[in-house]
This record gives sequence, C-alpha cells and structure tokens, in this order.
Amino acid sequence: MPDESDPVAALTGLRKVLDGPLHDIARRLSHLIATRWPHTALIVFTRECAGRPRKVAGDVDMLNRVTIGELEQVKQELEPGSPVCSTFAVAGERRAVWAVRDPSDMLLVLIPRSPGRGLPEPGLLAALFGIVATSIRQQVAQASPDYLAESRAAALERERTITELATAHESTLVGLLTTLRSTELDDTRARVAATDATSSALVALRTAQQSDQALSNEAAPAAFTVLHNEIRKMLRHHEAPIEFAAPAGADRALPGDIAHAARAMTRTAVLALTADPELARLRIAWTHGGATLLVDVRDQSTGNLDAAALHRQLQGRARALGATVDVDATPGWGSHVTVELPLDPPADTGVETRLTDLNRREREVLDLLAQGKRNKAIAADLGVTESTVKFHVTRVLHKLDVGTRGEAAALALTAGADASARA
Repeated sequence: MPDESDPVAALTGLRKVLDGPLHDIARRLSHLIATRWPHTALIVFTRECAGRPRKVAGDVDMLNRVTIGELEQVKQELEPGSPVCSTFAVAGERRAVWAVRDPSDMLLVLIPRSPGRGLPEPGLLAALFGIVATSIRQQVAQASPDYLAESRAAALERERTITELATAHESTLVGLLTTLRSTELDDTRARVAATDATSSALVALRTAQQSDQALSNEAAPAAFTVLHNEIRKMLRHHEAPIEFAAPAGADRALPGDIAHAARAMTRTAVLALTADPELARLRIAWTHGGATLLVDVRDQSTGNLDAAALHRQLQGRARALGATVDVDATPGWGSHVTVELPLDPPADTGVETRLTDLNRREREVLDLLAQGKRNKAIAADLGVTESTVKFHVTRVLHKLDVGTRGEAAALALTAGADASARA
C-alpha cells in the first residue's frame, strides 16, 4: 500500500481497486496492500455474489483447496468489525490467518508470509476492507452488465462442476452399496454396518449438492420481498399509490444473477416513471413463468416518458442475460415497461466466454464496431482520442482472438450485441 504520508497516492491506489471488473477485485486489492500486509494468498468471501462467492488472489494450489465450509467457519468465529490474527482451518490444515469480518458480513482472509507475525494496523485494514466491501455490494446491487456476464459464466461453471462431482461420487457409492448388499458376503453384521454408513454418506452427498446449489439461488417471492422493501425506502416521500404484485410460489428458484438483475432493472424503471410530477398510480409486478421471469412496471400518468433513453439504460443488462426489453409511452395515458428474463442461459457458443474477458470500455468499443463505426466516430462517441480508440481496438482483437474488425463485429452480433444502428 502506498505510504500514508502521500494521501493522494493512497487514494489513487484505492480507486484502482474499486474501478475495474468485479471478478478481478481480489488481485487488485492484493497488489494494493501487499507491502503493509505481506501475504501469500487473499480471499474475499461474500454471499452477495451468487455465481462467484470467493474472490481470490495468490497461491493457486492453496486457494484451490479452500472450501466454502472453512470460510463460513472462520466467519462464524469472528466479531464484525474486529480484525484478528489467529489460527484457523484453511485449505485443509490449521494455519495462521489475518481475518476481517465486515459489518456487512463480508469476509477478508489473508495468509501472512510470516506466520508468526501479528496483524499490523488492524483498524486500517478493517477500514480499507470496509470500503472495498461497500463497493462490491453496490456493484452487485446495481447489476451492471459486466457483473451479470461474469456472474452468469461463474454460476454455470460452478453448477457444471458440482453436477459432475456429485454424479461421479454417487456412482461410486451406488456401486459400493450394490456390492455390500450382495448375499454372497458372509459377515452379515459387517455388511449391515457398512451399508448403513454408505447410505448415510450417499444421503449426505445428495443433501450437500442441493444445499450448495441453493446458495446461488433465491426463491422468487423472497427476491420480490427484497425489492418491495427497497422500493418503499426509495419512494418513502412519494405520494402516488404503489401496488406490488408478487410472483406466485414456484418450484424453481431464480438464479442469483437473474434476481439481482430483475431488482436493478425494476428500480431503474420505477425511477424513470416516478420522475413524472403528475404520476397518479404505479404498479410493479413480477410473474414467474417457470422458464422466465417477467418484470412488469406500469403507471397512470402523462405518458411523457423518454422511452428510448430508458430502453438504452435497460438494454446493457438485458443483453448480458439474453433478456428482452419493451418500453412504451402513450401521451395522456401512461407508460409501460416489461422485461422478460430467461432463467436458463443461451446455448454456449464459446463467444460469451471470450466477451466476458473484455472490460467495460472495451465492450463499448466492440458495440460501436458492430455498428460499423470507424475510429474517428468511436472516439467522438466516447469522448476520447483516436489513438486511445486504436489501443482499445487492438486489445479487443487480441482478447477475442480475431484478426480483423469485421470478425470482432461478427462475434459481437453472434452474442447479441445491439447492432440496430449499424450502417
């Protein structure tokens, strides 16, 4: 971390941590604090991020052995806001750890380079992590397109891994049970004991799989209740009556990224509609259709809504999830906003995986490339120099592993980039 005698450098370093893709925030934080708190590994653990609850940096071999259960245990043993230097079971063994549990319930774990060293400046570390934790929570709550794309990719990979592991272990245990139940075995008591133990292990495995998958999901009615409370706080001084229509109970829960996106897009629509001073009534509804979640926000007002501007605000998030957005405003009658969010991701073409490697600015450049714009026009649209655009285009081509602007544009269109204005 920069010397505290240079507050400008310190704040600039912190800004770099907060400004960038969420999935890489642990690496940026690790780089910032490495001098003052030397460590071999860093873990940020948060239930806020449904797809990737662990943000990690450092010793890959060690980090691959760290489990969610271990992090939960560390968190349970800590008082919020009170950093500690203690010994915890992490990565399969007891080891010295510097840990901070933020009042928001987010956890920071550092594995110190010198295990016998106490935690230096615990108050400063807690304050610094508090700012980072707040930034993470805000990014998740706003459900930016970058966050949604990264979260969806992580959630899919996590689900595939859980399913593959569970299937492999289940096959092993079922085979073992079949053997143990064989009448050819002589030691009845041994067979019964082994059968009971294996049956218990099989039940535990299936329960663990269901529990792990449930951690990244939200029941639709519960997710809507969170939205209801957020909207009430947001509009506590608004006089127009507000009607909330919660989704009926459904067997299928909402993926975490869908729940966050639905709340963020609903809030965006509500803010746009309540800007009308003559708003007479507002209705907010979610409908769970099994394979989709339909967000429906409508009002009774003048209908003087900038529908195109609101559509642009919503489209970035929608594109990241393959959702459709419709905004309609009828003067003298009112406005109506609908967002249809598919719960399942589109078929994996390999393109989205590459697109998630692009940062926010590179994705903006790619979208403009897909519209057929040249460097000069892109520079004007983004308010940067042509040389900056050339730099971003080069980075985009490299990250997408293509050789020409046309190939990059084709990939963007394949992934659903908004190319309606393409010349």
